[in-house]
Amino acid sequence: VTVATFDGTTTVFKQLTWSREIITRCSQDQPSNLGILVLGLEEEKRQSATKNLIAAAEAAAFQLPTFKSSAKKTKAPLKRIKILASNPRVDLNTIRAQALGNNIARWFTALPPNKLDAKNYRELVTALCTRYGIQTTILDESKLERLGANAFLAVSQGNANRDAGIIQLRYRPPGIKHPSLMLVGKGILFDTGGTNLKPFKSMLDMHMDMEGSAVALGALIALATLEVPYGIDAWLAVTENRLSATAYKSQDIIQAANGTTIQIIHTDAEGRMVLADTLALAAREKPDVIIDYATLTGTCVSALTERYSGIFSNRIKANELLYHAGVSAGERVWPFPMDEDYDEMLRSKVADIKQCSEAGYGDHILAARFLSKFVPKDTPWIHIDLSAGQHKGGLAHIPSDITGFGVKLTLELLSERGPAALAKELS
Repeated sequence: VTVATFDGTTTVFKQLTWSREIITRCSQDQPSNLGILVLGLEEEKRQSATKNLIAAAEAAAFQLPTFKSSAKKTKAPLKRIKILASNPRVDLNTIRAQALGNNIARWFTALPPNKLDAKNYRELVTALCTRYGIQTTILDESKLERLGANAFLAVSQGNANRDAGIIQLRYRPPGIKHPSLMLVGKGILFDTGGTNLKPFKSMLDMHMDMEGSAVALGALIALATLEVPYGIDAWLAVTENRLSATAYKSQDIIQAANGTTIQIIHTDAEGRMVLADTLALAAREKPDVIIDYATLTGTCVSALTERYSGIFSNRIKANELLYHAGVSAGERVWPFPMDEDYDEMLRSKVADIKQCSEAGYGDHILAARFLSKFVPKDTPWIHIDLSAGQHKGGLAHIPSDITGFGVKLTLELLSERGPAALAKELS
C-alpha cells in the first residue's frame, strides 16, 4: 500500500507531476494490477486526482520499443488499473484517448533510424490508421514534383533512396466530406544537418527529429477514437536530411509549391523547408484551422528550456487560448511575437525570402515568420515549436525522456469547441 496526500490547489502540471511520482513508487514492485482509491476530497478534486493518477498509470504502463537481446524482460507490464470506490463514476474516454495518442507519439519517436526509415514509416502508419478507419494517401517524390513542392524535394534529394514523401491521413465521420482541421507534422527521420553537417553531440538523437509528425499522428488517432463530429486531415512530411553529393546547398534558389522563391542559407534549417510545402498543400483544401508541430529550433529550447513549448500564430487571440489550454492540460506553452518587422531579417536580394538569418539569434521567431508565408492570411494557423518534446526524467505525468508533448494540449484546445468554432473565436 502506497499512501500520499493530494493538494488540489496546485496547478494541473504539479498535480500530474505528483501523479507520476506516486505511480513510479507503486511500480517499483512491478504489480500486474494497480488499485486507485481517493478519499477525503470534495467531488471535483476527487475526480481530478483520479484522472491524473490514471493518466500517469497509462503512461507508465506503456512500454517503449526495446531491442535488448536478453530474453528476460526488464519490466513486468501493468495489466489492469482498478478504480476503487468511485461513485459517481469517472469518465475516462478523454483520458484514454489522450493516453493512446501520446503513447503512439512516443513509440514512433523512440524507434531507431534504421528501423523507422521512410518506407517503414509509411507501412506502419497505414496499418495503424486502418484500424481506426483513417484513410491514407502517399504523395511520393514524383507526385510532389508535379505539385511543385520543390522546398520539400530540396531536402529529400540528398537521400540515398527515393522513398521520402508526404503522408496524408483522412478522418471523416459519417456525412462529412470536407476537413475542418489540418494537423501538420515535421517528420525528419534523421537529420545530419546536410551539407552544413552537425557535430557529434548535436546529431546523436536526430532520429527524434520526426516527433512533430508523431504528435500529429497521435492527436489524429486520439480525436478519431473520440469520434469527433468534424473532418480532420494529418499531413506528415517524411524524409531524412542527409549529407551526400546530391544534397541541397547554401545559396541554392528553390521555388516552393505556392510559388514563393527561397534563398537557402543553412541546410540544417530543413524542417521549415519541408513544412513550407506541406502547409501550402494542406491549405489548398481550405480548412477552418491549421496546427503544425515541429521540433524546429534550438533557440526555442534556449528561450524556454525543455519544460515549455513555444507557440506562434497568425491570430493574436490564439496566444491566450493556447496558454490557458496548456495550463489546463499540464502541457505548458508560451507565446512569442509574430510582428511583421521581423521579416527584415529574412529579406533576400535574390529571392522572395531567405530560408533563415545568418545571425542565428531569435531563430524560433524567424522560422515561424518564414512558415507564415506558406499559409493564406485568411486561414487561422498555429505553430508549435516542440522544445518540450524531450525532457530528461520525464515531464508532468510522462515518465520517459520522450514526452509526446502536444497531443494532450490539442485535445484540451478542442475539448469545448470544434475547429469551426475555434476559427470564429480567433477572428
